[in-house]
Order: sequence, then structure tokens, then C-alpha cells
Amino acid sequence: EYAPMLTPADDYPLHQTPEPMAFAGTDRNFYDRFFFNGYSADGAVFFAVALGVYPQLNIMDASFALSYEGQQYNLRTSKEMLGDRLNLTLGPLTIEIVRPLEETRIIVRDNDSGLRADITATARHLPIEEPRFTRRQGTRLMMDLTRATQNITWQGSVEVNGTKLSVDGFRGTRDRSWGIRQVGAGEPQAPVPPAPSQFYWLWTPVNFEAAAFFCHTNDDGEGEAWNRKAVFEDFKAGTRLEMGKLNFATNYHPGTRRVQDLKVEAEGLSASFTPLSKMFYMQGLGYIHPEFGHGTHHGASHVSHDVMVLDEAEAALGAGKMENLHVQTLAQVSLQHGGKTHEGLGVIEQLFIGPHAPSGFQDLFDGILS
Repeated sequence: EYAPMLTPADDYPLHQTPEPMAFAGTDRNFYDRFFFNGYSADGAVFFAVALGVYPQLNIMDASFALSYEGQQYNLRTSKEMLGDRLNLTLGPLTIEIVRPLEETRIIVRDNDSGLRADITATARHLPIEEPRFTRRQGTRLMMDLTRATQNITWQGSVEVNGTKLSVDGFRGTRDRSWGIRQVGAGEPQAPVPPAPSQFYWLWTPVNFEAAAFFCHTNDDGEGEAWNRKAVFEDFKAGTRLEMGKLNFATNYHPGTRRVQDLKVEAEGLSASFTPLSKMFYMQGLGYIHPEFGHGTHHGASHVSHDVMVLDEAEAALGAGKMENLHVQTLAQVSLQHGGKTHEGLGVIEQLFIGPHAPSGFQDLFDGILS
């Protein structure tokens, strides 16, 4: 029997169906997600935040992770959200939308992880909407989502085990995405016919002093892009150049799938990326984590934490800890366009699963397992 489920979100003029806002279509895999990262100019401090809403699963989860002095500290939270999508507090973590698409505050209160934060992200430019991500496996819809990306400046401080770190002036990137992708428990029946696992994802937002650059690619096993875009925005000139045709030249550390350096060329623009620091492991935020994957159920309310030793994390990947596959790495970036050279910092996010012919990856695990 139908039972209305009114929540505070219903007082906003945002409805797109006759249902209350607690309901989102019919696909169990519908999600709505926030992501933020931030970093110091020397790469000594790198942090990230994520929050996901899964209306059909009635679950909300969030996480905060900090990489500092050779360790990554991970705080993860989850709750049964009871239809209320606007209550963005999960245990000690809160996301507050101060000015939509302009300013967001993140608070991490006292908890057993030793992590605390009171930080505010301010957008440096208008959002960049990425092309619609739609992907099928056979007849089954696997992805259908919208993403928007913005570079940001941080203010405030984070704390780890009593050490307070100012993030004033740190740069970073946020994204918002929503739609359909695999969340929660795995599907009980595989697509027919079965297909090998394959996903090649490279995402590279960059902050310059007076400009921003963003590019990404999703490739199939042959190296053909099924979703790709680049945008260069010059704040002083007041121009934004959007490019759909671009080339990636990626070198990997020998015998691995880890990016050693990267060059992107598109329509009179050339950008070179050189990784600077140790990798940040996205599993700290639940990405492909075997226990804390996005949308998994951990009861009415759950808070947990762990610490990763960064020098040990790559060895663990080689020993089969596949959740360490998805990483972000801070990089020095030099970009040439219109006779000018811009020097800045950006992030190389990589998740490479299965074959990718241009890279020489032939099966699911080559270049990963030792």
C-alpha cells in the first residue's frame, strides 16, 4: 500500500515526479554524490571528502580521509536515512551547503579516529558539466549519470591526533554526480552474455593561479573513448575553451598500471603532468572497498576508522588487495596555450581495470599482481 513520506526536502520546488522527494524513480542503483579533495602546495597534506545518497536503498554514507606524514587516516560513516535527503549529518561528519554551487562547509566533530575538521570550499569558477555517462553491458544499463566539476579554494583547518593543520589557501576540486551506477550489494544475476570486467578512467582537474584546466577519458578495451572532454578557463581573459577531441600520451612505471607521467594535447593546448607525491587511496572513501563500498548497509548508524601506511599500500595491491587500485596523485602541471605557459598543481585520478590496448594491458590483472 502506498504511504506518503514527506521530508523537509518537499518544501523546496524541486519535484520532478508526483512522488515525495524521498522517492527517486524505480532503479535501485540511483545515487546522488558529493566529492571534494584538497592539497597543500608542497603535497605534504592531501585530504578528501565524499557523501553519497541512495534513495532506493534508504542509505546515506560519507567519509573523510587525510594523507599526512606517510599515513592515510580514514573515517567512514553510514546511516539509514529514512527518506530524508537534506539531513547531511552522519555521526561526526556534516556537509553544509552554504551557497549552492559556490560555497560548502564540511565539519568533522570529535570521534575516535583522531580526525577533526572545520573547512569551507569556495568555487573558483562556474561548474563544468561533463558529457552524460551512459554505458550498457549487453542489454543491461550499468551507468547513466550526470557529473559536474569545479576547482575550489579551501579555508579552515583539519586536525589529526592533536596536530592542527591550517588549510587556508589550499586548492582542490569538487564534483557532484547523480544518476545510476552500481551501488550497494552486488547484483544476484550477471548480465548475459557475460563480459570481461573493463574500466579505464583517467580524471585530471588542475588549478593554476589565474586559470583552470580539466580533462578526463573513459576508454573501452581497444582504447576508444566512450566519454571524453577537456576544458581550459582563463580567468583573466574571461574565456572558456571546451574541447571534445584530445589525445592522451600516458607512460606507466615499468611493470605496473601506475601513471609515471602524462601529456594531454587538444586544439592548440598542451599539458604535461608529473606526479609529485605518494598516492591517495580512494578506498578510504569507500570506492571499490570490499566492506564499505558505496551504499552497503551497516545498520541504523555506523562509524569506523582505520589507518593505512602508504609505503605498504602498493605492496598490498601486488598481493591482491584490489581496493588499492583506485588512486589520486598530486601532480605538477605545465600547460601551454595561446603563447602563454601556466604552471600549477592538479590531480591524476586513475582506475584501470581489465584490457586497454594502447597501454598494453591485456587481461584483468596484468601489471597489478606480483
